[in-house]
Amino acid sequence: MKFRSDPSAIRGSIAPVVTPFTDEGAVDHDSLRNLIRFQLESGSHGISLGGSTGEPSAQTVAERIAAMRTAVEEIGDRVPFLPGTGSHKLNETLELTAAAQELGADAALVITPYYARPTQEALYEWYARVAREFPDLPIVAYNVPSRTAVDIAPETVKRLFTDFDNFVGVKETTKDFEHFSRVLHACGRSLLVWSGIELLCLPLLALGGAGFVSAVANLAPGAVARMYELWEAGDFDGARDLHYRLHPLVDLLFVETNPAPAKWVLAQQGRIASPHVRPPLITPTAPGLTRIRALLAEGGDLTQQLATQQNGADK
Repeated sequence: MKFRSDPSAIRGSIAPVVTPFTDEGAVDHDSLRNLIRFQLESGSHGISLGGSTGEPSAQTVAERIAAMRTAVEEIGDRVPFLPGTGSHKLNETLELTAAAQELGADAALVITPYYARPTQEALYEWYARVAREFPDLPIVAYNVPSRTAVDIAPETVKRLFTDFDNFVGVKETTKDFEHFSRVLHACGRSLLVWSGIELLCLPLLALGGAGFVSAVANLAPGAVARMYELWEAGDFDGARDLHYRLHPLVDLLFVETNPAPAKWVLAQQGRIASPHVRPPLITPTAPGLTRIRALLAEGGDLTQQLATQQNGADK
């Protein structure tokens, strides 16, 4: 809750951690705690849980709330906590957002309702309802048209940003980089915009973005955090170097459907107990694993805690 009163402080690399499961498919809270500790030790600037990488649509509302509770207990007020609280059902979205507020989340990340393909006016009404219901909680829209089949338009974001003081930003997970620019142009630089597309994280900073919610932070949290810090420090060549060095790990994430490849790597590293993903996802196939191993051999050096090491060297 420390950052709730000043959402502009929610910047940098906000790591969207996977939701670990046991081999039998139950939420593994011990592994979740371990992942969050890994993120904090590696220098991530914030934690998100329950976005696409967290398999929220395969969990019950009760499971998602319990996972948020575990995350809050582990994070405390050390970094901002930005849980995903959206669903394709309004009642579930309101229940999850209420739980996030009560547990002390710093903001709520609310995905556009998927499958139904609402109009822009319907999207406005959806987010307006959430914003009105929780006036003291910063609300961040999560735009991911590849998964939801709907794209929240810059003009709709502007309406929400103008009409509601607690509508503070948007996580843009679209490969249309022009869209990023149009959102910021429509709303102004005070709108907080994070990239959810790994290879657009660094370019967004040049437009005035607040940072990124990048799935590759599950594997290389230190490197992703350091990329932001180098950019902010004016070391653009250093930031670009990390951007390109992260390419193999970015490709690894999407060898098969995210988060299955990331979970397999994390299990191999002993950070989670099992690579289990819930249906309709499956663990990586044999051909997929061949490709994952090759990409890990190419970019695996960045899975070390780079930010911690370098920050220590800077002192």
